[in-house]
Formats: sequence, structure tokens, C-alpha cells
Amino acid sequence: MPGKKNLAELLSTMCPALDPDEYAFLTVNSEQRRRLTVPALMEFHEREGITLVTRRADAEKEGLSFAFPCRLITLTVHSSLEAVGFLAVITQHLAEAQISVNAVSAFYHDHLFVPTEKAELAMQVLRGLAAHTSEPTS
Repeated sequence: MPGKKNLAELLSTMCPALDPDEYAFLTVNSEQRRRLTVPALMEFHEREGITLVTRRADAEKEGLSFAFPCRLITLTVHSSLEAVGFLAVITQHLAEAQISVNAVSAFYHDHLFVPTEKAELAMQVLRGLAAHTSEPTS
């Protein structure tokens, strides 16, 4: 089943879900990655190194340096990878609320990493956006 592309439908049915865990971003080189046993939620290879997103508790347990302690919000609507403007509208609203976001689009859903201390505010912004988008227009 293909994901949704209609922007109004995506926004009104995004159903954000806040993961209870706290995550962190860190970077390692190829040799370090081979030795690490820390499970990664996400791994991305860049020229400068390998970015890992892992549970903060796992990074701390291994004594790893990390940045951006954050919470994960999953937009549970099945969005198409070809949807236009969905994340642009969302990140604009979060920016207006002074919330930084690292967005990741996966096959079925979009995922937002937001600062831990602003996670609840981000959820309020997203729920408000969904409710406002689903209101009938006159």
C-alpha cells in the first residue's frame, strides 16, 4: 500500500507518538563502529565519520561522548517518500515555537528528534497543527 501524498490529509492524520526513551547522536570512525556493541536506532555514513543515533543510556553505559540529547516523535501516518511539503510545514511550526528538530524519513513514517526538554511542547505544537488542519474551511 503506497503512502499518503495529500498534504492536508497528512497533516490532519499525522498522529504524533512520543517514544519514552531518550536518544543521543554520536559519531565514530569505521574501526570504532566495528568494535561497538551499542545498538543503533539509526546509522548514517558521512565522509567525516559514522553518525549513530542510540539510546542515551546505552551511550552513557559505554562511556561514549554524544550530542543532542533528544526524544523521538514518530508521525504515525503512512507518508509517501514522495510527499511534498509535509516536513516543511511541520518544521516551520516547530521553528516558530523555538524547537530544533532533526527529521528522518523512513519507508513508512517520518520521525522527529527534538531536544528532550522541548518534547512535550513539540507534541502540543504537532497536535495543534493536526487539529487546525482537520477543521473544515469556510
